[in-house]
Amino acid sequence: MTPRLQLYDKIGSNYAQHRKADPRIAAAVTAALGNARTVLNLGAGAGSYEPRDRRVVAVEPSTRMIAQRPKDSAPVVRASAMALPFRDDAFDAAMAILTIHHWPDRERGLAEMKRVAHRRCVILTWEPPETDFWLTADYLPHFLEADRKLFPPWFRGGRKPVDVRPVPIPGDCTDGFLCAYWRRPEAYLDPNIRAAISVFDRVGDFDRGLARLRDDLASGTWHRRYGYLLGETERDLGYRLIVIERWR
Repeated sequence: MTPRLQLYDKIGSNYAQHRKADPRIAAAVTAALGNARTVLNLGAGAGSYEPRDRRVVAVEPSTRMIAQRPKDSAPVVRASAMALPFRDDAFDAAMAILTIHHWPDRERGLAEMKRVAHRRCVILTWEPPETDFWLTADYLPHFLEADRKLFPPWFRGGRKPVDVRPVPIPGDCTDGFLCAYWRRPEAYLDPNIRAAISVFDRVGDFDRGLARLRDDLASGTWHRRYGYLLGETERDLGYRLIVIERWR
């Protein structure tokens, strides 16, 4: 069993509840897909961000994640992004949403995406933000250290030019990934919310940091430092849409 399968068979039980597609991010993904009519969704999970106005096929290796897909969702194939069971140019586009950091061989997975998608590849990923996120700056710095290694800006430099689009995260984001609760600090104290954020299980050792966060919220320290965030509607926290054109 691969590390990703082990991880999501362990933490994936409430993904459908806490990792709901945010409509603003979904709109950015749909726009990036352009006029593609057939789409392959890699690492599809419970089906977030799959466009309903296209013909979509999902690829997901975890049975626990597959079990959470809605009955009316796209057909799903249990397979790995490293070895896609599809012919060359089988789809107009391929998409991979917050999943490539779990791939055991990112280059191989990207090559497979390009092989099966004859128009474009659309990838939502993260790169180290220029402005530190308060959670990883003040409370869980080892999360940032681990993720800087896991999320290198592989799409910049040394490659053909790609379209890199910032994805601002709204303050009321409905998709509960790590930075989604930047304006709702109490959320990180909820074990159910943390269970749907893979880095908490993958890196661990977060009890002391969250205890300090709890104390800072109770004492007002967090609000004195970061209360200005409550007046903001969105922030650039390093999430990026990568669009790779594949016309050939």
